[in-house]
Amino acid sequence: MSRSIFVLAFMALVSVSGAAEARTMNGFDLTDATIPVRSIESGGPPRDGIPSIDNPKFVSAAEADFLKPDDRVIGIEIAGQPKAYPIAILNWHEVVNDRSGTQHFVVTYCPLCGSGMVFASNVADGALILGVSGLLYNSDVLLFDRETESLWSQILGKAVSGPLSGTPLPQLPAFHTTWADWRTRHPETQVLSTDTGYHRDYRSSPYGGYEKSPRLFFRVANRAPKDYHPKAWVIGVEVDGVHKAYPFEELKARGLERFEDVVNDKPVVVHWNQAASSAWITDDRGRDLPSITAFWFAWYAFFPETLIFKAG
Repeated sequence: MSRSIFVLAFMALVSVSGAAEARTMNGFDLTDATIPVRSIESGGPPRDGIPSIDNPKFVSAAEADFLKPDDRVIGIEIAGQPKAYPIAILNWHEVVNDRSGTQHFVVTYCPLCGSGMVFASNVADGALILGVSGLLYNSDVLLFDRETESLWSQILGKAVSGPLSGTPLPQLPAFHTTWADWRTRHPETQVLSTDTGYHRDYRSSPYGGYEKSPRLFFRVANRAPKDYHPKAWVIGVEVDGVHKAYPFEELKARGLERFEDVVNDKPVVVHWNQAASSAWITDDRGRDLPSITAFWFAWYAFFPETLIFKAG
């Protein structure tokens, strides 16, 4: 074999090998991924390098002296039991596998996108237990389940590779608000304890001034228009395939605690708490709708066709 033919053959072998390697990241098989593999990035840590909380402990509101009134929490009420999950803890763990009564659910938070979402995790023979894969798509955390090692996109709310690829996780209503607001509304709430089994400084954030910086750490498929700061808060809702974002700046300008709107020909009611800088959305019967509170860039990265509410 001539040297030139050998070199060409070697380069071809390297190319094939590289393509094969690109189909596996952090030990996850991406062969059947429903999102572009080239858009999946390593966030730095290996799988479980950011440890999920699988056996959460809780304290009463009176015992939660580590929380200040303006601290942010993800609040939920399931089976009549309100619970608060401090962002200060979620920043370090991103996933809490929990249950109330017979309802298994998983609380997820991506600090890079500011997105806190809760999903039902019941399956026929128990519950899916989710962890942090160490991989990102559109700067958003890719979760994985320990039963099948399928990867799940948090903001898309479905599996994007593995045996469960294409399977949706039912999203549950959750509230991104202040501790003072949640405690006022639910004085009987339980609060996720800092006794997590891990040594972390829950008084500090590992992300420093990220929330105020226009800089993104990772690539996104769709760059958001500069109508708003990339990290400006929005609440987004999906109605039968149509997405609409309500930027907090617009809600402040509107100045109403409650107003009606229509998304995809269906009525919704938008609620705004100025003091807590918190929003939630219900249907016209007052039932809470699943929604996503996140940074503007993250919402647009996933839903570039979004409608946008304007106050004027």
